[in-house]
Amino acid sequence: MAHLLHIDSSPRGERSHSRRMTREFVEAWKQTHPADTVTYRDVGRQPVPHVDEPWIVAAYTPEEQRTPELQEALKVSDRLIDELIAADVVVVGCPMYNFSVPSTFKAYIDQIVRTGRTFAIDPEDTEDPYKPLLHSKKMFVITARGASGFGPGDRYGHMNHQDPYLRVAFGFIGITDITFVHVENDEHSSESLATSIAAARKQIMDLAAA
Repeated sequence: MAHLLHIDSSPRGERSHSRRMTREFVEAWKQTHPADTVTYRDVGRQPVPHVDEPWIVAAYTPEEQRTPELQEALKVSDRLIDELIAADVVVVGCPMYNFSVPSTFKAYIDQIVRTGRTFAIDPEDTEDPYKPLLHSKKMFVITARGASGFGPGDRYGHMNHQDPYLRVAFGFIGITDITFVHVENDEHSSESLATSIAAARKQIMDLAAA
């Protein structure tokens, strides 16, 4: 039995392609794995706070030395990290905003990439002091984009800071098994969008059933 963490980051409601696709993914997954459990987190419509100075002070203060105020500053971060640690599979809906991720999802990443919880620092290792602490997790990222052609070597490939950023940010804490599903052409013809949605839906069904 596995546990899924389902995260949506779009501020849109029913018009959101990434929300619809993550929902279909989880539903298909549950059909194949009915005993699995799911935790849902919506950072698009219930955004998490940005990192501030008290957060930084608290994160770099040894736990036993944190005042009640510093403990409070990390309360949201601790809850988000606990959710992530508990998950075997992470399913993320992430639209492309200005060639990268929404600020709501960036704020989430800033909350969960934290020394002592999701990565460690080994000062004796001068070549690579950063050590990931999360392992054996699978991530599926379902994106929604206004255009197409963001793949390597494509016309907009050099503008794609979404896929590479997510691979680096989550890889840094140990989540390296990441599969992307892309819904594209939202700003173009209904036919090209429908074709992209159909291809994404088939990929989702195949992934959930595998």
